[in-house]
Amino acid sequence: MQQLNEMTQAAAKMEKKEENKKFTDVMECSPDTGNFYIPGLWNGNPPMAPVNAGYSEAVYELKKNIIHVLGSCESSANDILEFTEWMKSLWNAVKHENFIFSFRNSLVADAYMRLCTEFNKWDWEFRQLMYTWVTDAETRIRNFGTIAGKSEISDMSECVKQLKSEASTVLSEWETKLLENLAWYFKQTEGHVYLVEEYKEGFKSSAKTLRRQMQSSVFNQLTAAADIRQGMTELEKIKENRTKELEGRVRALIEKCQKKNIQMTEKELDEEFDKMWTETEEELSFKQMKFDDIYNSVTHQLREDVSQKGSYASTLLSQNRLQDCGRDPFRYTAEGILKRCKDKLTKVFNAQSHTTTVQHFADCIIDHCKQFISDKMQRKNNYHDTYIQEILKVIDERLQNIQDVKIDIEFEVSLKQHICGFAARQFQKMHEDYIHANDPSRCLNQNKEKFRTDFKDVFHDRDQCQKKAEEFTRCCLKPAVEDFVYRSLGPDIIVEMLTNEQFSTRMSFQYSVLLDLLRKDNFENYRSYICSYEKYVKNWILNKIVERFSEDSTMFEFEDRHVQSSIRIINAAVNKAKTEKSPNLESFVKNVCQELGDKLVISQDALGAFMILNNADQEQFALWLTECVKDMAQVLQEKLKNNNILMKLKDLRVNPQNELFNKLIGCGKQCPFCKAPCEAGGKVHTQHWTSLHRPQALGGIVCTRSKILTIDICSSDVVSDNTFQCVETNWERHPYKYYIKIFPDWKIPPDGSLKASNYWKYVLAKFNQKFVKAFKAKPTKIPVRWNKITPQQAEESLKESFNIK
Repeated sequence: MQQLNEMTQAAAKMEKKEENKKFTDVMECSPDTGNFYIPGLWNGNPPMAPVNAGYSEAVYELKKNIIHVLGSCESSANDILEFTEWMKSLWNAVKHENFIFSFRNSLVADAYMRLCTEFNKWDWEFRQLMYTWVTDAETRIRNFGTIAGKSEISDMSECVKQLKSEASTVLSEWETKLLENLAWYFKQTEGHVYLVEEYKEGFKSSAKTLRRQMQSSVFNQLTAAADIRQGMTELEKIKENRTKELEGRVRALIEKCQKKNIQMTEKELDEEFDKMWTETEEELSFKQMKFDDIYNSVTHQLREDVSQKGSYASTLLSQNRLQDCGRDPFRYTAEGILKRCKDKLTKVFNAQSHTTTVQHFADCIIDHCKQFISDKMQRKNNYHDTYIQEILKVIDERLQNIQDVKIDIEFEVSLKQHICGFAARQFQKMHEDYIHANDPSRCLNQNKEKFRTDFKDVFHDRDQCQKKAEEFTRCCLKPAVEDFVYRSLGPDIIVEMLTNEQFSTRMSFQYSVLLDLLRKDNFENYRSYICSYEKYVKNWILNKIVERFSEDSTMFEFEDRHVQSSIRIINAAVNKAKTEKSPNLESFVKNVCQELGDKLVISQDALGAFMILNNADQEQFALWLTECVKDMAQVLQEKLKNNNILMKLKDLRVNPQNELFNKLIGCGKQCPFCKAPCEAGGKVHTQHWTSLHRPQALGGIVCTRSKILTIDICSSDVVSDNTFQCVETNWERHPYKYYIKIFPDWKIPPDGSLKASNYWKYVLAKFNQKFVKAFKAKPTKIPVRWNKITPQQAEESLKESFNIK
């Protein structure tokens, strides 16, 4: 009935597009000579059952009739190669009674691959533009209220409001452009675009989802940057006032010493300076910096999140203090699962399987959140509530993607408490480190020796031009340029990696990972890929990045391009400041910083310390500054060239490893039977599918009663009389051939060639005993034919599955 409905829908679509009104308008068909009955291929259940002899006879008769009809046709709309592909697809459909479009059809696969490639290109252009926009916006926020700030708005909240409005405009423009590109693509007449018409709406939904996700991310980043900058404003005022007070006392000391009309020794000057410094510290009361209680902030956010789940969830949350959570490894134990199982034996094994599955999902979510926390801490910023909000959002999204198990509220609350407890502890440390690093008293004491040197220079009336130019370059410009390079380098690396076919589409990526596994032929790699897919794939991506940028000078070329870009901006700013004829050096430096404010973020602490006791001549300072900037470029280039690639990746503003993973992982769904990952294009799609299913044993599936690993392959099971049971069926047996009633969003086409799964058959046959030991199961009998599959045959099956020529 389902096939009939699909054929009816296809006919309706065809009627809209063409003038054909009857079936015979598009196909010649004689009820007398055009009907053939093809009996089942197997006598029994595959793969051990013998072949049905009647099948071969019927196939011969059908082939003979097709050749006869083909010979009598005057012309064909397709060339011989396309006709061959269509016949191959039709033949597979006939053998397996599967008349749905299948990706075994290379024409459909090629058309879909081209669509994915184009969409991925547009997707990345969108993301890359927004990465650049956010970087520039954050620079404006970090410079807000400083001499480098260009905003005419004096209120930070108004500034953020304006930036969010600008972001919304840019996001809307690019969403429209993305949808227009899709519309244009499907109007093409070449490349068999009509074969993938049914996926158009899915890609449109993905475009809209991308815009929503980008907007949420951008707004969170703007809010966090603004609030952190606002918090720094008060600290900077305190430091500025204390620095001016200290400068006044140093100048008074200089005047006092000069009035003595005697030549003071270095020791005497040091003694006078130390005395003045001690008196200043005693007289100027520094308010003790207070630390915020991050646990309270995180607890509030967690309580707000859990309250939406009902009063019982809130009650569970109140049973534990957040300070006590997340200290020990998370452990899940099954309880409700036992009540849902009928007999005792099933009860024991289902409980074990359920516990293992849920524990695995929990571990993956915890690892992902820990990576997020680590990335935030690496930036050495202050804590913001949006961080914990993002973590809770990630947990919710991951829990929604969990299959094969039912998640109860007890598990959800305990997992969130565990992760938030760990996060609160790390964020508390990050906050305290940030406050300590920006403590006014500590910052002034850090500059004590610099003040001492400046005091002596002014006392002796020494020329400060070269020294001050070097100081401004070393303390203000060099850190700002390094920061700019690391904020810009991430997208460059991603663009370079995307030029590789391995990262062009989700299918190409999966093919490359599986091919690499086969060539390395290592059990632990296979086990890691199967049991810890996300972790393995992330490491694989990282290794590919390191491998790519270790083989030549591409990374250095990217870095040098950004360094040279910064140097040009600095030189232009200096030259412009020269023409404005500033009344003093302070005004000159202010003009330079304002010109740099769109791209570089200059430390206010370093700039404030530089301006103290500065009697340098403006013109001479500008000349020395130009020379110092040249030297700085060489120093930076040498430093960046010698830095380890892994250390560079840790400091990047945009993490290429995570971005590539998120781009290629897709929806994150796995086949409900063999756990193979979904490869459907776009983030949002109505049907999940994968090119290569695998024996269920590789997903840790064992026979409930015997504990023997199950070697069945779902792409064969769906055309057999075999049955399955899982949490979705309430542990009742259900026929595989009607799997779509239980998993309507999954499309599992039969293994048309019966060779496509040779890849995983080879893996299971070679490492059978090791998988048995790893999954704590009993040995399974591997079919003799599986043991004869060679690595070359496995690779060929991989190519066939992914339509690689």
